Amino acid sequence: MKRSIAILCAVLAVLAVAAYFLLRQPGEVSTSGSTGEMLATYDSSAVDKLEITSSTGVVTLAIEGGKWMILSPFRYSADQPSVATAVGKGNRIELKSVVSSNPQKQSLFQVDSAGTLVRVFEHGTQRAAFHVGKPGVSFTETYVRREASNDVYLADGLLTYMFVKAPKDWRDKAIFKTEQDRITSVRMHYRDTTFALQVRDSLWCVDEDAASQSAVRNFLGSLANLQTDEFIDTAVTGLSAPNAVIEVEGTQIRLYAGKDGGKYIVQSSSGPQWYEIQGWRAAQILKRKKDFLAGAL
Repeated sequence: MKRSIAILCAVLAVLAVAAYFLLRQPGEVSTSGSTGEMLATYDSSAVDKLEITSSTGVVTLAIEGGKWMILSPFRYSADQPSVATAVGKGNRIELKSVVSSNPQKQSLFQVDSAGTLVRVFEHGTQRAAFHVGKPGVSFTETYVRREASNDVYLADGLLTYMFVKAPKDWRDKAIFKTEQDRITSVRMHYRDTTFALQVRDSLWCVDEDAASQSAVRNFLGSLANLQTDEFIDTAVTGLSAPNAVIEVEGTQIRLYAGKDGGKYIVQSSSGPQWYEIQGWRAAQILKRKKDFLAGAL
């Protein structure tokens, strides 16, 4: 019996190895070596523009007024951490061995015009340009190519999540963002009631009652970094009075229950943009007075 199991395991192992090589595309390789080179060389602190061309179009990101902005295909504040990560990683992409120098095989690795081309600018001058292709067979590496070269390399790391994005994925998803410790009062307006949270003698209260400090902290943690799940870029019509209005730090956050009952449409007084958030996210900030009273969980 034990011998039969051992033989079966051996056969399965051989089949697994055979399947790996049969299913892998011709020319795809994985390696643990290194050329000692970096894909691109530039001063990340001097970068002021990125131009990323992919199957979804061209996204142009640039610094304006000390912050990253999306300039095309639409104008919007960019997700600062995402751009900073892309810029910071771009000059630290370590190259492994060359896997192909044949231009006819660039499509195999998706480092041709069907892939993603990243152009990096310092003070308005292009300093680097490279293609980010598909992940390697181990999914811990990525195929890459310098724009002016036919050499295709395996690079260390899964790079697609940093560079291969639809234009909307570069947008700043914050509906409201501030330092949690800066918030000292919040007013909650519902259709049937209104109440306020405020700090008194270093402790949070809800109206005139003592509040559960942990309940307030959890609420403020969600409110201080409220992000959208989807952007609404079309006209929003047919809305009645909001289901709830949250006033915090001089900003009004208005929430309207969606027609499907599981989502909320949101707008902030700080701008005209409309957002959509999932019900679970709305539940983190749509709290009633009883949820904050001392003893509440």
